[in-house]
Parts: sequence; C-alpha cells; structure tokens
Amino acid sequence: METPKYKRILLKLSGEALSGEKKSDKIIDAAILEQYAKEVKRVADLGVEVAIVIGGGNIFRGKELEATGLDRVQGDYMGMLATVINGMAIQAALEKEGLFTRLVSAVKMEQICEPLIRRRAMRHLEKGRIVIFGAGTGNPYFTTDSAASLRAIEMKADVVLKGTRVDGVYTADPEKDPNAVRYSTVSFDEVIAKDLKVMDLAAFALCRENKLPIVVFDMNKSGNLYNLVMGHEVGTLIA
Repeated sequence: METPKYKRILLKLSGEALSGEKKSDKIIDAAILEQYAKEVKRVADLGVEVAIVIGGGNIFRGKELEATGLDRVQGDYMGMLATVINGMAIQAALEKEGLFTRLVSAVKMEQICEPLIRRRAMRHLEKGRIVIFGAGTGNPYFTTDSAASLRAIEMKADVVLKGTRVDGVYTADPEKDPNAVRYSTVSFDEVIAKDLKVMDLAAFALCRENKLPIVVFDMNKSGNLYNLVMGHEVGTLIA
C-alpha cells in the first residue's frame, strides 16, 4: 500500500471558491462545501494531519471598503470575521463527514471558537483533529495567504497546498492568453523574476525564507487533493 508523501499539510482555500460558479449569487455553495469536506476526509483517513486556512472573499474584502473612501483597517477586520464565518461552514461540513475538528481564531471570540494557542493547535493535529484557522493573522494589511504561510511554519507543516479554481501556475493568465503554458515545477526565484501571481509577496517571502514548498492546484477537481498528498504530479510545485 502506498504511503502519503506528506505527514502534515496546510490547505489554503479561497473564499471565492466556496460560492461555486462565478455567476452564482450564492455566498456559500452547499455542494462545493460537501465536496471539499469529502476530499479532506479522504486524506485525513490516510493519517495525514490537516490544517486549513480559508479566505473570506466570497463575503467581504477589506480593500473593497477602502475603495469607498472608508477606513482600510476597519475593512480588514470585517474581512477577518468573514473568514470565521467560512471556517464555521467548513467545520460543520467536515463534522458531517464524521471528522473531529477545531476552529481556532487569531481574534478572540470564545463562544464560537478557540483562541489561537500554538501548542494547543499542534496537539489537536497530533490527535488527528482537523484544525481550521480563522481571522487571518489577526492583523490588518495581511492577507489570508500570509496567514496560510505563517500557520504552516508555526505548525511545522510539510507543505502549503493552495487550492484554487486553476490547475497550477501558468506563464500568463490562462483565461486571457490561450497560449499560456502550465509549469509542473518552478523555483521561488523564477516566480519572483517573472512576476508570476502565486501569493502576495509577504506570504511568498515567508515560504521562501523557511524553505517551505507550495503546491498550487485545482481543488474543485475530485481526487486532486488525494493524488497530491500521495505524491502524484498535480498542479505546480514551487520549491
């Protein structure tokens, strides 16, 4: 029997992906939520320890408030609350699949989730619980990509798996350029030199400095997460 390539993963999910199709008016698509939960269960059943960071873009983005002339910091805190809402949704979906979970927040809200205590979160992972990190880094001006990189390093994850609606990193935007070519592997330096859009620079620099590999892959394709964890070539590896 094959053994998983990774023992502990940090799965970064985008908030927008939870709303399903781009033209959908849903904030959270129940079918997408169920699919993600089943994908996570499949790898958790292998004994892989799973931490999750999820964005809040399907509900609110801090930059949107700034564009109206209002305070960016206020907007960013609103975005953090949006990630907790998404975290609660993914928690409910995972528990429906029979998994044990803990929702942890960088901003205290004890009635809803645990405060972020690193050693406690690591202990949850060791016990086989899925740990969902909400509220980003707890600070304005930092994205959930930065939160994913930071939590992965704190939790000593083997890899950051960035689940998107695109199947990897391309030489150009594949939706705009039909000649765009997907990379199977690419170096950190090449991503910076060619200005390939993977993560925001702060998040990317954290992974680079700590030699933490990133895999960008299509989370919406069934079986991709499982195949990736088993070491098969899926998406684009940045290392």
